[in-house]
Amino acid sequence: MIADSSSWLCPGLLVTGTDTGVGKTFVSAIIAREVSNVARVGVFKPACSGAETRADGDIEWPDLETLRRSVTYSPTLDDICPYRLRVPLAPPVAARHEGVTIDYEVILAALRRQREQLEFVVVEGVGGWLCPLTEQHTIADFAESIALPVVVVARLGLGTINHTLLTIESIQRRGLPVMGVVLNDAQAEAGSLAAQSNVTELAHWTTAAFELPVPVLGVVSHGGESVCLSGSTQPARIDWRQLAQPLPR
Repeated sequence: MIADSSSWLCPGLLVTGTDTGVGKTFVSAIIAREVSNVARVGVFKPACSGAETRADGDIEWPDLETLRRSVTYSPTLDDICPYRLRVPLAPPVAARHEGVTIDYEVILAALRRQREQLEFVVVEGVGGWLCPLTEQHTIADFAESIALPVVVVARLGLGTINHTLLTIESIQRRGLPVMGVVLNDAQAEAGSLAAQSNVTELAHWTTAAFELPVPVLGVVSHGGESVCLSGSTQPARIDWRQLAQPLPR
């Protein structure tokens, strides 16, 4: 698999998750909004499954609408996501159900067009790190192909230490840099004892367990609009553009 790392493509970040429903879209939109203050930013998701029917009868994908609202220009849905599926299943399973074939090269070409035209791109994965994307490729394969630094979104609460460390281990085995972890309170668990200890414990284990330490960048409160330092309501000062340009390994 050849990494898409040509110098004429804009930098960016891939946002992956420890599972589905952990808040990747929230965090991707936060990153896009913040970087949009200083650069022309694009957003991209290789496939999106699980549509909703609006009151007027039209179909929409809420995650894609959230991403589209996070940037300062008006991308089309085709710009953002080449494969949009109605059934809430893993993309190749949903595609089979709907009689669609997901073409990996179509996905790569769609992202390449964005990276040729913009200054920064935020790519949101699908499901967790090893979620199937096509009949032959997972999100991990896709990440390897596009060779962007990775930000991991993890759920605040019980079980997140195991899920986060497993995800980081798998990413690093692929030779990709993990630039940090964002904890998202997707299920309003901030008051639990597990959630209260997550930041401290993850900060310890992401340093102790890996040759290349991974920082805990911050926490998104339930329904929050920014990444904050633990225990604070003030946005954390994260230079997302700098994270997109990791030091040589």
